[in-house]
Amino acid sequence: MKKLNGSQMISEALKHEGVSVVFGYPGGAALNIYDETYKQNYFTHILTRHEQAAVHAADGYARATGKVGVAFVTSGPGFTNAVTGLATAYADSIPLVLISGQVALPLIGTDAFQEIDAVGISRPCVKHNFLVKTVDELPLVLKQAFYIARSGRPGPVHVDIPKDVTAAIGEFKYPDEIKMQTYKPNTKGHPNQIKKACDAIAKSKKPIAYIGGGAISSNSSDEIRKFLSKTKIPAVETLMALGVLRSDDDLNLGMVGMHGSYAANMALSEADLIICLGARFDDRVTGKLSEFGKNAKVIHVDIDPSSIGKIVNAEFPIVGDLKNVMIELNSKIDLDPANFASWRDQIKIYENLHPLGFKDSDEVLKPQWVIQNIASIVGNDAIIATDVGQHQMWVAQFYPFNHPRQLLTSGGLGTMGFGLPSAMGATFGSDKPVIAVSGDGGFLMNVQELMTLSANKKRVINIVLNNNFLGMVRQWQTFFYGGRYSNTDLELQPDFVKVCEGFGGIGFSVETKDEFKKALQTALKSDTVSVIEVKIDRFENVLPMVPAGAAIYNMILE
Repeated sequence: MKKLNGSQMISEALKHEGVSVVFGYPGGAALNIYDETYKQNYFTHILTRHEQAAVHAADGYARATGKVGVAFVTSGPGFTNAVTGLATAYADSIPLVLISGQVALPLIGTDAFQEIDAVGISRPCVKHNFLVKTVDELPLVLKQAFYIARSGRPGPVHVDIPKDVTAAIGEFKYPDEIKMQTYKPNTKGHPNQIKKACDAIAKSKKPIAYIGGGAISSNSSDEIRKFLSKTKIPAVETLMALGVLRSDDDLNLGMVGMHGSYAANMALSEADLIICLGARFDDRVTGKLSEFGKNAKVIHVDIDPSSIGKIVNAEFPIVGDLKNVMIELNSKIDLDPANFASWRDQIKIYENLHPLGFKDSDEVLKPQWVIQNIASIVGNDAIIATDVGQHQMWVAQFYPFNHPRQLLTSGGLGTMGFGLPSAMGATFGSDKPVIAVSGDGGFLMNVQELMTLSANKKRVINIVLNNNFLGMVRQWQTFFYGGRYSNTDLELQPDFVKVCEGFGGIGFSVETKDEFKKALQTALKSDTVSVIEVKIDRFENVLPMVPAGAAIYNMILE
């Protein structure tokens, strides 16, 4: 065993974990960590311009690659700035390890400069957290942090390390494996439960597969596609699951929920069996709970036992890794797909009755047209990051997602300011084109990361759909608040072209279809960050829309 100080132990642990990139921002309590970061050559450190963006970038990197994202911050405001990033990752089950500096152990509890109870603050919005009190426990804590973050239901883990611990000398022995008495995720579904699920599927007349973000976390897309191909059961996807199925798959009814397709919402409402695969029955999907799936029994597959039965009762609970369960399910399911022909015919009527669409215009750019044409110009392999709001829903409705990990978006927490830094994180983990779609409101919340991209010579194409409104809130004010646009009118906005140019990138402002196509093609050929401001119809709405508290079959369609 070799003797190392705490900061050296952090670098060595990241080497053992195969970490190649860390996002962060230095400060007093983290100085020892950053001094060692300067000396080591195991990983690249990316200096972001804000701690929130550092965690969002680590999040975007994790979503795009499936690896654990890592971020460093300092104590006090450095940590509190990072909390929104932790909560965002926690809501969407994204594997992260956040290492924060803390004031020295003797100063904890004295209201020292930049002291904050980081562990107390992070506890509600992380999977687990640690306050490291001795250098000798640091190697085990770091190993546990990565293990907990990536195993079971993934999530962020916070490790708070006092400054004197990062300087103390201890023996470094990094564990080869981890066994924790109080944490043992069950990865194999119970065979009897899987058999009962197969029997329930065979007996059903109107089954629907309800696919959630757990399908992407577990890398089970291929098995789910195989299951649907074999059974011909129609499927709906949550926002977090887009890309599990190909967008052009005849069995894929599209996104379900508040802004889901008419066919998806009606099919889920009328099903007699809901096969829930890695979803959690979020309120944006269920709508009025007493009206949700009233005639359906539920098969619920999830690695997190606390999610099963939490919102909707499951007659057939299966606790296990979704990929493993789907492999078993595919090996045991035996039925005639023709059994569901009349059900598929009924759903086809719904698809034809109210298909997703929009009224195009040559007078003003329609956001739906813009989203569709991103794909036609960039290609279907691009990674698409979004901010939160109307543009996020238009992307979900109109972009043809065909691969897992293609969409990076804040689903559970709905964090404005997520789009740009998460796209930035993705560029450090993928060579694919990365497009960030934002609204003019959310884009300004982390606009400083244009500088990080420019400094690192990384290309992210930022498409800002500018309607000079906080669009989604304005839409609610239109429908439910008598058109009283309280603090949502953003008529005065900066010159987005000059803003991007000021950060060293290139900017475009477009108002016509030809201008948009030319700008996007130019941005694709460039090797630097860019912003394309797209001036769209100010009062375009996202439809369908399920009003808050309504059943998901009660949609506003026009």
